[in-house]
Amino acid sequence: MKAMMVVGTTSHAGKSLITTAICRILSRRGWRVAPFKGQNMALNAYVTNGGGEIGHAQAVQAWAAGITPTIEMNPILLKPQGDMTSLVILKGKAIGRVAAADYYEQFFDMGWRAIDESLHRLADDFDLLVCEGAGSPAEINLKHRDLTNMRVAKHLNAPTMLVVDIDRGGAFAHVIGTLELLDPDERALIKGVVINKFRGQRSLLQSGIDWLENRTGIPVVGVIPWLEQAFPAEDSLSLLDAKSTHANADLNIAVIRLPRISNFTDFDPLEAEASVSVKYINPKPPLGHPDAVIIPGTKTTIADMLVLQKTGMAEEIQNYVAAGGTVLGICGGYQMLGNLLADPEGIEGHEGRYKGLGLLPIKTVIAGQRIARQRIVSSNYPQEGLPVTGYEIHQGRSRLMEDAAGINHLFDDPNLGIVDDSQATWGTYLHGIFDNGPWRRAWLNRLRAQRGLKSLPTGVANYREQREMLLDVLAESIEPHLDLSLFLPT
Repeated sequence: MKAMMVVGTTSHAGKSLITTAICRILSRRGWRVAPFKGQNMALNAYVTNGGGEIGHAQAVQAWAAGITPTIEMNPILLKPQGDMTSLVILKGKAIGRVAAADYYEQFFDMGWRAIDESLHRLADDFDLLVCEGAGSPAEINLKHRDLTNMRVAKHLNAPTMLVVDIDRGGAFAHVIGTLELLDPDERALIKGVVINKFRGQRSLLQSGIDWLENRTGIPVVGVIPWLEQAFPAEDSLSLLDAKSTHANADLNIAVIRLPRISNFTDFDPLEAEASVSVKYINPKPPLGHPDAVIIPGTKTTIADMLVLQKTGMAEEIQNYVAAGGTVLGICGGYQMLGNLLADPEGIEGHEGRYKGLGLLPIKTVIAGQRIARQRIVSSNYPQEGLPVTGYEIHQGRSRLMEDAAGINHLFDDPNLGIVDDSQATWGTYLHGIFDNGPWRRAWLNRLRAQRGLKSLPTGVANYREQREMLLDVLAESIEPHLDLSLFLPT
């Protein structure tokens, strides 16, 4: 199998971004490439055409390569529950929950078989696999059960790139320390070092590069400048540093940063709107007076609902709506907007019945069978007849209360979401809803009308076209600073 590997000295070194850029760079050069990450731990997921779940980052990398995402690109996806357990997604399907201490004993052999099978299937269809590691390859307490770093690199005999984040400081120590902790056969695969997120003049760095190359015998194959516009990180830790976008924007939208927030990639298209400022706020008062509040998806709806109630944010949201505010719930956020949340089997770990926010007349029961599928529907609101695509990932089943009144279905499929008569409270199971340009603009125009602002044109392209442009810009920003010659088959 022809492959290259990208590993990092630490988490958030930029592995996913570099892998994405390489996929687009090589695709533009005429290579048939595919991304691969053996095991990913992330709450941002994507549903493939076949209904399988993979990490959203691998879907973006597939789009960068100009191909359709498949489950083979990420055969193991771990979705943390927040209680030292994770939902295990194997080859696209949920197969159970497991405690961290028991995971490798129960799933290591099964996981490695899935990785090996996926690699062989991809190798049959592509010229080169661009493989990404996770965290650091030098975690000595974890190396014996590694499923995604140097075990994969050795299995493929893949020339490997080591990425270090210089912005956080200590980059040279990170590189030297990582190399020292690798076994000799692992270190032999490291063919180049990439210094990422560099701010400043390259000439001021050269003496350090010379020292590093002389000390290690490994060339520095790239110094990647700091990129202001890039794709978001894979997990919610990146939101700790998130700042509101477009400070002079017309509209301010607050996204509640739930403790177990998932699929916050749903809001990338909003952040790309020049007229919108998106701010992630912690689930505690005060809420303030944004133009809209979004309650996002979550891995454990009931646990996060209890957090909102305990902190007082639940009451803040209720008072905000009563005062005329607009709130939108997506997936778990939609479930929270209802009157009742029930988990009779304790699937989320909280067996029982719980009060929701009481803003939509629905009740939700957490069920054992998981729904994961792509959808194409037609909208009823905020504008009738707009084609809308997206995907579902949820275990809850939501139903209207028997005495529900003043409620309208968002789409031609009544199970996908509702909105009240005043169009103040919205709820949907559809991830990726804002990717649909005309629907997004129609929804924003309702907020603009409340502020007396002129409507934006709704005849705009979907976000996937803007994403293609961003991927091209990413490749063009990185390619001049990255030498791939040591990693490509001859």
